[in-house]
Amino acid sequence: MDALKQELKEKIIAVLNLEDVNASDISDADALFGDGLGLDSIDALELIVLLDKDYGIKLTDPKEGKNIFQSINTMADYVTANRTK
Repeated sequence: MDALKQELKEKIIAVLNLEDVNASDISDADALFGDGLGLDSIDALELIVLLDKDYGIKLTDPKEGKNIFQSINTMADYVTANRTK
């Protein structure tokens, strides 16, 4: 699970072009949106594409993303339970 969390951090940084952020700067429990990493709704769309492309997970309900993208921990749990790749 730790390897998946590290992979998710690196992919988020790459996909969202977070140039001033390192994987070590992102805590597993920190919020990804709002006061945490500060992501916005456009970033959420990029994360949905990332899940589809890299893990074969298709999100059909945008509200579902709100729960999945709370933190690295929630993303990793969701990917572990639902990945098809």
